[in-house]
Amino acid sequence: MVGTLGEQLRAETSLDEPSIEWLHLLMGDWQLLADLSFADLVLWVRVLDDRWCAVGHVRPTTGQMVFIEDVVGSYAAGDRATLLRRTFVDGEVLRRGGPVLDRDHPIREEAIPVRTQRGIIGVVTRHTNLAAMPTPSRLELSFQALAGSLVRMISAGEWPHVGAPTGFRRGAPRISDGVIHLNTDGLVLYATPNALSAIHRLGHEGDVIGEFFAQVILGLLTDRTAGDESLAIVLTGRAAWRSDIGNRHGAVALRAIPLTENRERTGAIILIRDVSELRRREHEMLSKEATIREIHHRVKNNLQTVAALLRLQARRLSDGAGKVALDEAVRRVGTIALVHETLSQGFDETVDFDDIVRRSLRVVVEVATSEHPIASEFAGSFGRMRAEDAMALALIISELIQNAAEHALAEDGGTIVVGCNREPDPEGDVLEVTICDDGAGLPTGFRPGRAGLGTQIVNSLVQDLRGAIRWEDNQPHGTRVRFYARLRPLGKDDG
Repeated sequence: MVGTLGEQLRAETSLDEPSIEWLHLLMGDWQLLADLSFADLVLWVRVLDDRWCAVGHVRPTTGQMVFIEDVVGSYAAGDRATLLRRTFVDGEVLRRGGPVLDRDHPIREEAIPVRTQRGIIGVVTRHTNLAAMPTPSRLELSFQALAGSLVRMISAGEWPHVGAPTGFRRGAPRISDGVIHLNTDGLVLYATPNALSAIHRLGHEGDVIGEFFAQVILGLLTDRTAGDESLAIVLTGRAAWRSDIGNRHGAVALRAIPLTENRERTGAIILIRDVSELRRREHEMLSKEATIREIHHRVKNNLQTVAALLRLQARRLSDGAGKVALDEAVRRVGTIALVHETLSQGFDETVDFDDIVRRSLRVVVEVATSEHPIASEFAGSFGRMRAEDAMALALIISELIQNAAEHALAEDGGTIVVGCNREPDPEGDVLEVTICDDGAGLPTGFRPGRAGLGTQIVNSLVQDLRGAIRWEDNQPHGTRVRFYARLRPLGKDDG
């Protein structure tokens, strides 16, 4: 069997989509049962040739595993196949007679029918290494009792819970973090040492056994205005849900798994994890990111103020050349401000440069002084890049498209086309950019080294990007500017 679990089940079994989705839900949360059982779990389904194939396997994090090798894809044979068939037909939890020896270790093997409203759709086998089982203590006995409740719920089609958050979310509590067993009234019957430590971190003193869990936690909170509705159902174990709470002492993540029998609630498992340090680091990271964004926002505002002052000064000048020079300075400052504005809206020091190019083209087209219309096109994708590269590229492209609009297309209008191609490279991606117009073409005797300030700025910035640039005639008419640049590598967390 190959492909994803869903593809395997569709190709090799007669299971319908709701049944396949139920098996996905089970495997999304069965680590909980494996840890409570101190046992390996294997999911078996009956394939089209009437054999039983293993399609899932999970090992416990609380004890010694049974299967070192990968059993997924193998087929049941002998007594195991007989046990699976009997379980499927009888619909009851069955145990293989006597321990099975595996590498001289006695292994207890049980089979659990996976039931839905459509009937039994598979079998989960639970494999417990009896030689590695810890000496029975209250913790082990409590875990085994909770595991037994989940086993009965699987065989009755009452677990997993549809729509319940599983343990894959960041910061989600696990069995090893802390377990609390509640009765139907929300009274604490048992709490692991780690669970008690997490509650004490919030400021509670003393034990919680025999106390109403909701009252204990709510008594530690100073602000109950946020999330009261979801918090209440988690603290009482009345619904399968998650909640994060905290106070000035610390923070914990909570997850409730209601326990039922014959659809009647018998209690709940509460998983609890001390996430104080995790939340502190997240808060520091968010504060740092917010500070950086605020800095970029202020730089953008300051640059816009500078541009406004330059624009005001240009209006007071009577000298045409000076006025043009100040107008060009306003545009260049505005381009730098645009990059800082983009950075102020992100969460790292990288930008999506495609948006900057589109906005630059739009600005040039809107403010073009030509009486003839100027159109623009953008092909390819620049992708994300570091801020220092984006700043230089934005100025280069702004200068080139402004030059095309003011000179090449000033008389008859036309189209400016910006295209790019980005090739990956371990030392930094290579970016090749082409800016074309269908205007008047290059002036006679054009030499980039002797051109104006804008061309000199472009040449200098391209060299800073470890690249090269070339001006040439476009066909059938117009100008084509090509340059390449080597981008700095993105950081590991920069996407």
